[in-house]
Amino acid sequence: MRKVLVVVDMQNDFTYGALRNEDAIAIIPKVAEKVAAYEGEIIFTYDTHGADYMDTQEGRKLPVPHCIEDTEGWELVPELGALCKEKAAKCYKKGTFGCMQLAQDIARMHAEEPIDKVELVGICTDICVISNAMLIKAAIPNVTIQVDASCCAGVTKESHETALKAMAGCQIEIVE
Repeated sequence: MRKVLVVVDMQNDFTYGALRNEDAIAIIPKVAEKVAAYEGEIIFTYDTHGADYMDTQEGRKLPVPHCIEDTEGWELVPELGALCKEKAAKCYKKGTFGCMQLAQDIARMHAEEPIDKVELVGICTDICVISNAMLIKAAIPNVTIQVDASCCAGVTKESHETALKAMAGCQIEIVE
């Protein structure tokens, strides 16, 4: 059984940094445990912005500079940074919520050797996790796409729950 784990934006700025979130901090041990034990391919995404962040649409709508490339805030939380290297995970820098290249590459991987399941975990359920789950579902619609809700955190508990319901409505499996 070929399976892929996508770890979305488990970066310092979404946990302890500019966009600090206690729910995101709380999932770090469980995500690290999942990554450490995972038997399959692992992919990490990095929310990635430049010095011009405040001049972008996102910067105008969320005027909090974060995940500026090559800063401490951009780095993965330490528990996952070490695992990313240890597991020789593939990494994607993404300048927006969803990563088209990630979805396209997963579709290509599936065409070369069928994937049975893609699982997503990470931050933020209601922005980047849902965006990537939907792109991957669109790219490989007959493959099981699964989100581990216990390893995800949203901007708020309410927006996290809303995103989970939206994904379930699009035939993305939600597990705890």
